[in-house]
Amino acid sequence: MDFIVDIGAVQVLLVAVMFLSVMVEVKTGGLGVGVLLGLVAAGVFWGSHYTRGLVEFYHIAVFLAGVLMIIVEILLPTVGLLAGLGVAAMLYSIVLALGGDIGALAALGIALLISIAAFMLIVSRLPSSRLWNKVVLHDSSRSERGFVSAEEHTELVGKIGEVITELRPSGTVRIDGRPIDVVSEGVFIKKGTQVVVLSVSGSRVVVRPV
Repeated sequence: MDFIVDIGAVQVLLVAVMFLSVMVEVKTGGLGVGVLLGLVAAGVFWGSHYTRGLVEFYHIAVFLAGVLMIIVEILLPTVGLLAGLGVAAMLYSIVLALGGDIGALAALGIALLISIAAFMLIVSRLPSSRLWNKVVLHDSSRSERGFVSAEEHTELVGKIGEVITELRPSGTVRIDGRPIDVVSEGVFIKKGTQVVVLSVSGSRVVVRPV
């Protein structure tokens, strides 16, 4: 009985590592340590289940399809649909591998909690990918990354910058080497245009073509 419990605990930890690797890769957007760790955990998890006759190749194929969709989403960020479908496919295959019953759902929930707790401990030390910035709402931007906060920066008035994303009428301008969210006077301004800051009101920075 203790051996069975130990095996169950190992399976939960392997699933937790797989989830953690997915979170790390979504956060960083790179095929690095997270992927390697996840592949090792997935190989041990599915290999042990397959050799014991607990899963079929269909279950493994569904899991791999989910991983593939997440990788495509990381490399070519869209609206996050592929990532959602990929996670759903992974969860479905893992639940089936764990037995497809209430116990499997409980084990899955425990693994998710473990992976989320571990991710929260390291998330602040990881770089952010385009996909992460798209799916996560940021209350404030970090000044060390070159973004201005909601604090009013009147010193920008009169400065010249270059449009790095088209202003329709809002967009981003590079001033003094850092990107700043701005808004034009209501007109469309093309990328690469030189603009001057007219006024600053809170986080609203108004610009006009030079």
